[in-house]
Amino acid sequence: MPALARRARTDPMKMSARITAVHAGVVLALISSAVLADDDPTFRIEFKDGAISPLRLEVPTNRRIRLDLVNLGDMPAEFESLELRKERVVAPHSETVMVIRTLDPGQYP
Repeated sequence: MPALARRARTDPMKMSARITAVHAGVVLALISSAVLADDDPTFRIEFKDGAISPLRLEVPTNRRIRLDLVNLGDMPAEFESLELRKERVVAPHSETVMVIRTLDPGQYP
């Protein structure tokens, strides 16, 4: 390998600039996804040993929604909707997030 190519590869200033550019891109992606997530209406569903609260949600149409699934119980809880093609098992004493695409007006069991 020519000496010039070797020096360009290992030059600390160039390496630092590359790393900084990569970090800036990652931070920008994280910030933009956080901003998008904040725009979605959020609804909390709690599970506790077989009980679900609330039993019914009314959500806006034509918007993505975010569901915070929280299991307060001592057993795993399952959220499942065949119509929405969504399923999630939540471990005891933990929580997870599910994003649902825009929905047409209607009822989704």
